[in-house]
Amino acid sequence: MPPRKNKQKRLTAILQEMRQVLIAFSGGVDSTFLVYLANQVLPGKVLAVTAVSETYPVKELKEAKALAKKIGVRHLIIKTSELENKKFKANTVERCYFCKKELFSRLKKLARENYLGIVADAANIDDLQDYRPGSRASKELGIRHPLQEAGLTKKDIRQMSRMFGLPTWNKPALACLASRIPYGHEIKRKNLARIDRAEEFLRTLKLRQIRVRDYGTMARIEVEPSGLLKILKNRKKVIRYFKQLGYLYISLDLAGYRMGSLNEELPVTAKGSRNERQLPVSTKSSKK
Repeated sequence: MPPRKNKQKRLTAILQEMRQVLIAFSGGVDSTFLVYLANQVLPGKVLAVTAVSETYPVKELKEAKALAKKIGVRHLIIKTSELENKKFKANTVERCYFCKKELFSRLKKLARENYLGIVADAANIDDLQDYRPGSRASKELGIRHPLQEAGLTKKDIRQMSRMFGLPTWNKPALACLASRIPYGHEIKRKNLARIDRAEEFLRTLKLRQIRVRDYGTMARIEVEPSGLLKILKNRKKVIRYFKQLGYLYISLDLAGYRMGSLNEELPVTAKGSRNERQLPVSTKSSKK
């Protein structure tokens, strides 16, 4: 049996063992695939939950609703309040931990109220290669990671999603808007809103994978290498719109988009794994 078929078989067995499950559902590639397969394996015993806040891109909620309807899974939308947490707003290297701690705590409570014994998210094997403090929160609260448990990579998930006819198979990678703000820079509603608008504007130029890193007065644009020329061809239009949003300086990152680029300046232990980083405690030591 081909390796990918083996992984699918393992994932199916993991889901069958769960019997019923609440899944954190963003509408991205990974969570859509997990919700779809879980609903196939456990029809009527899956609850998909989408958490909405200022850190969640506006257009994603509409897409998540449509996907849940297409899959035929029960779907709930909850509101989270990360910005009410001073530790989250301070944007230290532990930011993701505080966000996930609130989210997973809410999901655990919701699972109990709906008589569901297991809460799962859609983290995959590739996520282990990046610095993810939120994984500590998931471990503390007993959140399951079926895709990781089955050994699925992002490439596996995209190819299997395509095989199942899921429209998300080639959807660009998602991340919360707070991930665009360098560590040590306070997270504010107005910054999150303008990042969302800036990225939506860039999508009108037919660009796929986009990140606008917000440094206060400066925006650093990351796109796939194939989109660099497109940005330059529309340079005046981009400058005009970004200045309207309040950016004084607009830069284009020639290295292009890459996952977790703001983690590149974090110190690494001798072991070299991003998940084994020795992280600075104070905000000052992690400023960009």
